[in-house]
Amino acid sequence: MEDLNIHKTAVVHPSAKLSPGVSIGPYSVVDGDVTIGDGVRIGSHCVVTGQTTIGKNCKIFSGAIVGSQPQDKKFRGDENVFLRIGENNVIREYVTINPGTADGGGKTVIGDNNLIMVYSHIAHDCLVGNNCVLANAAALAGHVTLEDNAVVGGLTGIHQFVRLGRLSIVGGCSKVVQDIPPFSTCDGHPAKVFGINSIGLKRAKFSLETVTRIKKAFKILFGSGLSKTTAIERIEKELGPCPEVEHLIFFIKMSKRGVCS
Repeated sequence: MEDLNIHKTAVVHPSAKLSPGVSIGPYSVVDGDVTIGDGVRIGSHCVVTGQTTIGKNCKIFSGAIVGSQPQDKKFRGDENVFLRIGENNVIREYVTINPGTADGGGKTVIGDNNLIMVYSHIAHDCLVGNNCVLANAAALAGHVTLEDNAVVGGLTGIHQFVRLGRLSIVGGCSKVVQDIPPFSTCDGHPAKVFGINSIGLKRAKFSLETVTRIKKAFKILFGSGLSKTTAIERIEKELGPCPEVEHLIFFIKMSKRGVCS
């Protein structure tokens, strides 16, 4: 336990793998199949369980429960499933995160530099990219995917199997039942597209030319009255090569639940 700061009331299984600089607060529990990276700080009254790996420099605040069994009726309890959390994530008070299920690929994966705010929930088999934000009490159902830099407003529910595209933002108290396009701003019950995420694109230092092309693509997709197939054909014909527009088109083509209107 050298270089560790473990409160005397914390319960840490002797098989748990703790790296140097780990701090564990009062009354927290860390089970035996857990691996915790350098410099991770775990607050008081937390539970870290299951086959969970946490990358270096994550901060887990009081009352969070990380790695507990999925809330899925099909889960048998003896499945060999995992939760992988990357580096530099902030997991605030009373957040709950579940591992994967055998039927869903076996793992929940969270990338780096994410902010997961109070009472948020990340369910089984979710894939969360890098630099995402879940505001207070945001809830991801099973099999949800967030691409990099996605933002979910507080008290928002995301339906299972829904995808949120890169640099998209969903307003608070929304109901999301279909895919959220990359670079979009969405809101409502159910959520609808209101335009591009101008502030997010600016902060990401997109060029004016790229932003202009994205705006034109959105106008054709959501403002022309054309079917998605016809709109995509028109975009490919008129806008020329642009990696961001190509990503937007690919995202829409790959949608299984449909894209917000």
